[in-house]
Amino acid sequence: MEAPADLQLPQLRLFLRLADAGTLSAAARQLHLTPAAASASLKRLESLLKVRLVERSTRSLRLTPEGELLREHAQRALGSIDDAMALLGARRERLEGEIHIAAPSDLGRQRLGPMLDDFLAQHPGLRVALHLSDAMHDLRREQVDIALRYGLLRDSGLVARHLHTTTRVLVAAPAYLAAHGSPAHPQDLERHNCLPLTLGGRAQMVWAFAKGAQTVEVRVHGNRRADDGGLVREWAVQGLGLAYKSRLDVLADLRAGRLVALLPQWTRESFPLHAILPGSRHVPLRVRRLVDWLAERFARVEDEGLGDTVRVSPAD
Repeated sequence: MEAPADLQLPQLRLFLRLADAGTLSAAARQLHLTPAAASASLKRLESLLKVRLVERSTRSLRLTPEGELLREHAQRALGSIDDAMALLGARRERLEGEIHIAAPSDLGRQRLGPMLDDFLAQHPGLRVALHLSDAMHDLRREQVDIALRYGLLRDSGLVARHLHTTTRVLVAAPAYLAAHGSPAHPQDLERHNCLPLTLGGRAQMVWAFAKGAQTVEVRVHGNRRADDGGLVREWAVQGLGLAYKSRLDVLADLRAGRLVALLPQWTRESFPLHAILPGSRHVPLRVRRLVDWLAERFARVEDEGLGDTVRVSPAD
């Protein structure tokens, strides 16, 4: 069956956003529409197609079988249109539109922000919206095109691109070490003021270290903790305690001498950084190109290693 002559692309984009968000109000908010306008657009689409696309309840909307079929084909069709628009003109890619990126707070400020500066300079038609939080984002329900996440992946319905493998680094400011001394062994952390990060509502109070066959887990204590990794790093720089951070987040502070790496002979937990994409959606060309850019830039971080230019505590 041919599509109705007055079927409009914004109607399909709203429908796809509704399918991902699960509620009409959330879809309207993400597309900067009023709920009334979004509801009218959905009703008009159903009237044009002469089928019911969603089952309505008091709290959410669920796609009908016809809605699921439209979702599948609309994703492919709109994705192809987006890619064609990007490739048309001047025999080169012209990337346009908006990309929503979710990332941990400190990674976003320390690494991702500067990387995006160069990418946007090369593609002036692009807009980037950063969502910085150490909370986990739901790519299926939120307006997120790319999520940067540390750690192993547990959701097989997502598509992941490995960007980097990093380690944790125990750090403190020179002022803190001058006042309280440097730990010589992980167990010494029990006598220091430590600054845990809270993830998923749980404070990370156990820090793990290894040296050869010896492993040590230390339950740390401190007078402050936060669910924002950037704030934890700032506290450490201010000399308020010890932090156990991703090397990516503190490398600039280590190089500048604002922080000192401690217990260098003890290995720390290593973990990957991935760019996560929702597996159920078409990935626009602008998003694919940004992921390629990030993979190239994070690969260069390997050459930045801590090296001899970074101060480490002599204590061990």
